[in-house]
Amino acid sequence: MKYIDFYKKKGWENKDVFNLFIATTRSSIKTWHYFVNWEKVEDNLEKIKIELNILNSLIGSSNLKEDFINLIKEYPKVIKVLPILLAVREDKLEILKDYQKLNLNYDIFDFQTNKKLTDSEAENYFTFIKKSGIINLFENKKIKNFVDYVFGAEVGLDSNGRKNRGGTLMENVVEAFIKDLSDKNKNIKYIAQARAPEIKSTFGVSVKFDKSSRSYDFAVFNLNTKKLFLIETNFYNGGGSKLKSVCGEFKTLFNELNKQGIDLIWITDGKGWESTKRPLEEAFNQIDYLFNLSMLEEGILSEIFS
Repeated sequence: MKYIDFYKKKGWENKDVFNLFIATTRSSIKTWHYFVNWEKVEDNLEKIKIELNILNSLIGSSNLKEDFINLIKEYPKVIKVLPILLAVREDKLEILKDYQKLNLNYDIFDFQTNKKLTDSEAENYFTFIKKSGIINLFENKKIKNFVDYVFGAEVGLDSNGRKNRGGTLMENVVEAFIKDLSDKNKNIKYIAQARAPEIKSTFGVSVKFDKSSRSYDFAVFNLNTKKLFLIETNFYNGGGSKLKSVCGEFKTLFNELNKQGIDLIWITDGKGWESTKRPLEEAFNQIDYLFNLSMLEEGILSEIFS
């Protein structure tokens, strides 16, 4: 790590700074937008409300098989909502029938058909709701309506997107610091999700790496010094072997960029690092700029970019 004035003034050595890093990692950067994307849930529900309301007519049916077959023959578009009743967002499902007999055959269901259904095709979809357990939603009025039911299913499905939202949260937090510096210093320019061609066209600097399609979270350029910094960010709540490999990847990336006169800034955080100290410390001693969010709060980036 480079001994920039920021730490020299404190009289600190590498070990001091690394201990500060570990001591100030955060347990969370969740924001209110992390939990559920309500707008997306509402949009997804709105697209199938008509079909769900048509299905409502079958709740509590005393002759469900016949009524279901007649309904989807008249309104085949209703079929498209069947997977979502299982909290599955797929247009086509392949169901393995009987592997116990070592005969790996599949039942295939297509839920995007708009054509008129034959009796056998309609009966096949009844087989689907029966074997999948969807039939339980119709019988004995276990639910009041499918619109409310699917609203809950959509909320559950959206929770799967938390991993992606969690990944972008760190980028969003770091960008707030970078944008603040760029607004205050007109010599500091940056682009987010920067690829080599965009960096070249914007800043006139060539970035060569074996993964030509690689996207860097941020590219920051000082118009005065003509210095390019590439920033990567991540946040880890849990430890494990993955973090060790991440350290190796960033050491390799640092070496490749360093040969080109480009500085890598790795900004990472999270309590996961507490159980992966050794590989992180090795990376910390090799990579010139490795910080957490507390260090950004102290103003470390302004020292580097100025």
